[in-house]
Amino acid sequence: MTRATHPELLAQAILSKHQARFGGPGILPAISETPSLPGVQQAAWRACRALGFIDVDATCLARAWQAREERTGRTDDLSWPDQPQDFGLGRYPADLPTFAPCPRALGLYVVAPDANWIARLAHMGIPTLQLRFKSQDPAAVRSEIKAALAAVRGTDVRLFINDHWQIALEEGAWGIHLGQEDLAELGEAHLATLRNAGVRLGVSTHGYAEMVLADQVRPSYIAMGAVYPTTLKAMATAPQGVARLMAYADLLRRQQPPYPLVAIGGIDRDRLAEVLPSGVGSVAVVRAVLAANDPQAEAQALMQAMKGSAAEA
Repeated sequence: MTRATHPELLAQAILSKHQARFGGPGILPAISETPSLPGVQQAAWRACRALGFIDVDATCLARAWQAREERTGRTDDLSWPDQPQDFGLGRYPADLPTFAPCPRALGLYVVAPDANWIARLAHMGIPTLQLRFKSQDPAAVRSEIKAALAAVRGTDVRLFINDHWQIALEEGAWGIHLGQEDLAELGEAHLATLRNAGVRLGVSTHGYAEMVLADQVRPSYIAMGAVYPTTLKAMATAPQGVARLMAYADLLRRQQPPYPLVAIGGIDRDRLAEVLPSGVGSVAVVRAVLAANDPQAEAQALMQAMKGSAAEA
């Protein structure tokens, strides 16, 4: 009996190989707590749960492990899955149109709560901004979006509007950013409306399963996070950490054409050196700039650090 043919041995081997990278509790779930799955999937699911991945991501990884074995014929491959086809990426109709493209490197990406902040940030040389205005009042939302769009008019700023896609579309927004719940609620008809309008679409993801869902609509970019703990919004998932960010970015860069990638969540200047080696073309921040004593100076320092990292690469 070998680890390749025995789920318990294979699960332990996967866990042992990858725990130093991903951490996690390190305790394999009991067989009684494990879904009824084929041998390789069962082993991979148990190992990924022991590495701290939530159920839907462990399931996604387990399927990728099984798909790789079927594709390659290798039962002894303990390397981390990194091929898009094994995750089902790219499995959409060949004629499904993509959203309007945006640059591979969106650069420093500052998320702001209102149009006043957008106006302040628009002339700092920051390449990408997002208006994340929280209100249930449609009139207030429309007024804020109008003001934000006016603030960037005549600049090179790429402005994304968070959530309020219908009003943003009516007001001529360049880009829209949606979370997973908003994306799920859209439906095919509204997705087609967005595509046909030529707007850019960014999508938030928090793990493998959500990355696969995002890929199904072929967005303009994919955001990955939260990398570090953040107090700015309640997160349904724990911080992903740099090791997972590296794995996510590695997988999505292999997708053809590769997605522009944005890392987000608790990132500041001190943490850039940990994040940028992942190869993401953009880092999104909130407090790092908005809560700084001198937001313009901090934005310039962040952009300079990112430019230095790109030059070294």
